Amino acid sequence: MIEPIKSFITSSQLATIAQNTTQSVAIETTLKSIGRPGFILVDKDIDSDTKQYAAAKEFLYQATCLAVYMALIVPVFKKGGFKLAKEKLFKNTQGFEHFKDVKEYLHYRKLADNPSIDNRLATLNKNLPGSNSKVKDLYDATLIEELKKKNPEKFAYVKGAVELSNIIGSVLGLAILAPQVSHAFIHPALRFLGLEDKNKKANNQAQKIDTKA
Repeated sequence: MIEPIKSFITSSQLATIAQNTTQSVAIETTLKSIGRPGFILVDKDIDSDTKQYAAAKEFLYQATCLAVYMALIVPVFKKGGFKLAKEKLFKNTQGFEHFKDVKEYLHYRKLADNPSIDNRLATLNKNLPGSNSKVKDLYDATLIEELKKKNPEKFAYVKGAVELSNIIGSVLGLAILAPQVSHAFIHPALRFLGLEDKNKKANNQAQKIDTKA
């Protein structure tokens, strides 16, 4: 059971397909937070108070989902996915031993993606913030030698493991955690904005009209 999972995670295709998981989800949710309220506001068949309420509710829902996703889901699953891959799934796989955490890998990956060897070496020789140590002190000899090459090893399977954890986090987080947080936050926010009362009045008036009819 583990071997097929390992083969899937280590495939370079997964890294290519999922390399922008976080950005894609963030962009999609941002567009929803703008587009959905916008369509509600231009709907001529809905009265003004109802439109304001529905548009504000939709915006708050999408915005809260995005905030929860970026602040909690991404960091937790990214770190957890790397740790699980390194300590369990890829315990005996060469490559993971060069990186102590996902932050270090992503920093290395960014350097490896830079086509200029001179720029990479210049970055390695910079001082770390608030320290006399160099950036190169973060890396072992193997990684430093790779960064001196024209086409350094990028450890695609490590990227695949990180992105797979992002995908899982996106599905579980946006489907379960983010909606729960959003629902707990939305109604107090609407009441604070005075839109909850307006919506109730609009519904009461609509019910009265229906009763008379």
